[in-house]
Amino acid sequence: MFADESGQSLRPPKGRTWARKGRTPVLPAAYSGSGRTSIAGLVCAKPGERTRLIYRTLTYRRRKNEPKGFGVEHFQVLLQAAHTQLGGPISLVWDSLPEHVSAEMRTWIAAQGDWLLVYRLPPYAPDLNPAEGIWSNLRTRLLNFTIDGIDQLTVLIRSRLKPLQYRSDLLDGFIAETGLVISDPA
Repeated sequence: MFADESGQSLRPPKGRTWARKGRTPVLPAAYSGSGRTSIAGLVCAKPGERTRLIYRTLTYRRRKNEPKGFGVEHFQVLLQAAHTQLGGPISLVWDSLPEHVSAEMRTWIAAQGDWLLVYRLPPYAPDLNPAEGIWSNLRTRLLNFTIDGIDQLTVLIRSRLKPLQYRSDLLDGFIAETGLVISDPA
């Protein structure tokens, strides 16, 4: 399983589109309000089974005592949910985000027994993490939409990630892009 995090603010991503010659298409974007939608994604691969995507979103509305992004407790809940959903031991590969390497997270990982084995990627190695492909794909799916607030952005992100859960061929492509191969241990 490969894990990564990303986020999107109300500032829309730039992209290209088609238009009649001399008529530049413009989508009005008012970034009224503020906030951020954080996303944590797990690309789960097991030989002989379809590749899966498990994700969670967290909306930050700039309220007092509200988490700005995924913290240790959020990752713990996500990993526990993945373990329950996948029904077996997990080998997790993730980066060195401070929440991933904190003493609290290391203690929690050690307490999980033999169902969770963690490997860390080298510093700044997005080309080795298949989960990075999800964010690249998501950015192209967020183009040409106007939204009025952070809650609409969260709904839009979820509606764009949901179909990816059923595209194991695309998820396999994200894995292949890193040079990794999933093969049966036979």
